[in-house]
Amino acid sequence: MEYRQLGNSDLKVSSVIFGAWAVGGWMWGGSEESASIEAIHAAIDGGVSSIDTAAVYGYGRSEEIVGKAVKGKRDKVQLLTKYGLRWDSTEGQHFFDWEDEEDGLKKIYRNARKASIIKECENSLRRLQTDYIDLYQCHWRDPSTPLEETMEAMTQLIKEGKIKAAGVSNFTREEIKEANKLCPIASDQPPYSMVLRDIEKDVLPYCRENNIGVIVYSPLQRGLLTGKFKPDVKFKDGDHRAKQPQFTPENIKRTNEFLDKIMPIAENHKATLGQLVIAWTIAQPGVTAALVGARDAEQTRENIKAQDIKLSADEMAEIHKHLDHLSLTPAGR
Repeated sequence: MEYRQLGNSDLKVSSVIFGAWAVGGWMWGGSEESASIEAIHAAIDGGVSSIDTAAVYGYGRSEEIVGKAVKGKRDKVQLLTKYGLRWDSTEGQHFFDWEDEEDGLKKIYRNARKASIIKECENSLRRLQTDYIDLYQCHWRDPSTPLEETMEAMTQLIKEGKIKAAGVSNFTREEIKEANKLCPIASDQPPYSMVLRDIEKDVLPYCRENNIGVIVYSPLQRGLLTGKFKPDVKFKDGDHRAKQPQFTPENIKRTNEFLDKIMPIAENHKATLGQLVIAWTIAQPGVTAALVGARDAEQTRENIKAQDIKLSADEMAEIHKHLDHLSLTPAGR
């Protein structure tokens, strides 16, 4: 496994990070705890040193599962989690509502006020069964709270030793710049994939120039880029992908046609399409690591193999040639 420096922090993260969103079940149609723990154990055994979660994933369940999985293995892993999305409070700015059969209706609020962050940190430490968090990230910018107040909480938690480094997620270039003036920002965590490359315009260049790490999420575009979906796919109740624009029948069809064109490159490396896509992602300039989730140990082991794939300049050019001709239809069209 390759380990990379995370910005100006003292942290070195694995180039493939275990993403624990799906193990919380939330928005993914449920999850099975024992299989999730086995998936995390397989990641650690395979050299993955970093596990990323968030308080809101499963309303605390993801953190609890991660805490159980790393018990007795804490010295082998870095725990990355996120704050700022509250389902148990109506302070801050209403973000969205989510309803499923298991938990009913939840109203999600962006809340990055200092008192809320301090409380959230204590709750995350308890659920993760640890006395410090390696990277604590603001999940989404809270427009109702001054950034100074949010970063003041980060500075305090670093001084208290409860977190090792501060990060942000889903921040714009200007928001990252402003936050970094107030508290050293180790990294940003934006969405990024072959079919969602917005950050190449400004976020990635800024972070490269200012030595800020970039941990990208959804590099497989929530599974779309594995080639396993057909245009007539039916998702389970509570699976958020049913409403994602990339999963319309037409977009699945166009994506699969693109994947067919790059399949020979995957075959050349004796790799799956998913492994090729992850390898492409972590090879992009400015990308420190990619978050990749898994439901079970076998998926984890398959994902980890991606970091062994080294793409040549010709192969990268071939992929980009086909990418330049891939155009997905926006939502509502």
